[in-house]
Formats: sequence, C-alpha cells, structure tokens
Amino acid sequence: MGLHPIMPVPVRKDLTAYLVERAALIDRWLDELVRPPERTPAPRLWEAMRYSLLAPGKRFRPVLMLAVGETFGTEMERYRYSACAIECIHTYSLIHDDLPAMDNDTLRRGRPACHVRFGEAMAILAGDALLTYAFELLGRCPFLNAHPAIGLEVMRILALRAGLSGMVVGQVLDLEAEGRPVDAAHVQRIHRYKTAALITAACEIGGKIAQVEPRVQQALQAYGEALGIAFQIVDDILDVTQTSQVLGKTAGKDVQTMKATYPRAVGLDRAREEAIRWRERAKAAVTAWDRKGLLHALADRVTERIA
Repeated sequence: MGLHPIMPVPVRKDLTAYLVERAALIDRWLDELVRPPERTPAPRLWEAMRYSLLAPGKRFRPVLMLAVGETFGTEMERYRYSACAIECIHTYSLIHDDLPAMDNDTLRRGRPACHVRFGEAMAILAGDALLTYAFELLGRCPFLNAHPAIGLEVMRILALRAGLSGMVVGQVLDLEAEGRPVDAAHVQRIHRYKTAALITAACEIGGKIAQVEPRVQQALQAYGEALGIAFQIVDDILDVTQTSQVLGKTAGKDVQTMKATYPRAVGLDRAREEAIRWRERAKAAVTAWDRKGLLHALADRVTERIA
C-alpha cells in the first residue's frame, strides 16, 4: 500500500475541506485494513462489520487523532493503524448502543442499524469482532512495533478509555439514569465516561505517537475531556432540535426514553451555555501549543451547529 497524499494543515476558513479530506483518508485506510481474508469461515460477520464501519460518518475521533499529530509535525502514516483502531471501537459501541436491550434504535448513519440489517445475534458479534480487531490493528502497526514502549501505552490508553474506566461504564450510568431525576453534575459525569473518554483517547494517543513531552500530554488529555463533554452536550441539543434526516439517527429518542441529558437537566438555553463553556475550557488547555490553530478550530466546529 502506498502513502496517500496529504494536503497541508489549513487556515480556519478551509476547515471544512480539511475535515472532508481527512475523513476520506480514514475511509480509505479502513477499507484497506478491515478486509476479510480470502477464505474467511465467516463472510456474513465481515459483511456486518464493514456495513457499519464503512457507513458514511464524520470520523471525528480518528480525524482528531490526526489533527493532534499534525499540530506537532508528525507524519500521518504513523497513525494509519491507531486511527482505524479507534474508529473500530467507536463503531462497535454504536452497533451495541442501537440494540433493543440498549437504546433500541433502528437507524444509524442514515441507514438501518446493524441489528435491523443482519439480526441481533450477528450485530452483537460484529461489535465484538470490531472491538477485538482494534487491538489486532495496533499489534500490526509498524511504528508501534518499532517503538514497543509507545505501543504498550497506546494499547493501555485505548483499553482504559473504552472499558471499565471509560465508555462501558458511561453506558451503564446512562442506562441506569433513564427515567430518573437528574441534575447537571450527574449528566456531566455520564458524559465524561460515555463520550469524552474515547475522544480523550484520540488526543492522548495522538500525543503519544507524536512523542510529546509530559506536560503537553496532560494538556491534550484536558483538551480531550473538555471537548468530549462539549461534543455530547451538542449531541443532546441536536436530538431535540433536528430531524432524523439531518442527524442520520432517530431524533427525539432522548426525550422518549427520558435520557439523562443537559437539555432535560437544565433546559436548552443553559445547555447551549454549558457547551460553549466546555469548548472554551478545551481551547484554553492547548492554547500554548496550538500554533497552527487546528485544535481550536476543531473545538469551535463542535459547537457550530448550536450557534
């Protein structure tokens, strides 16, 4: 596989073109790396995996990882496997989140959810396969194999943020809060685990592979956590203000199931204020190192749709 050409880091007015270019790059990498072997004993499983993984999406988490790398002048090829790994983890979470036992949604990324298309059992297994395949990808990464200490750290971060110290715990807290009274502090705790953890992982892995110094790594962690909370608040707001066609998933589900969201806890106006506050907190964390303005621009883009 040859290297794909990469456009220079843009000024802010070119951010849309940048995001489209980077998402297309991630799509190519995913298509190349997540392919069944010639004589796979489970072709239907691979079909379900690729159906969900290659569905049109913004690829926010892997693009964010690339943006961290570009901020510190790191070549993109280092991130091929780790960027695809984090998208595999994210897609597995979406497949399982849509299941009847979880959020019970039939639409994802503008098309039928995996369990609707392939059945519940195959959807569960496709999610399981993507979760484990993510770590297989990290194990195949040439850069991480050449730098085993970094490779171990990257695996530790992804496992930590995706599992019992991150996303899985967030899913549990989210399910347990359905239909119960919630306040902003409770919602923030859920968002920190459920959504911010994997976004933080993208920033942390980006920094580890770029081999930044410890204080910069800490700043990237703080940036990711604040950005992730802002991201989920925006998602909460859009669920009650946009249509299913715009969202690519069923609108209004949070209200129907009485989810723990910022709009439910504090109202729409206050939720918008909170999203902006967390966005600014994210930007402040990396101001000293964001010389290209790319991380600030991405933070601004997160809250753009609720302006």
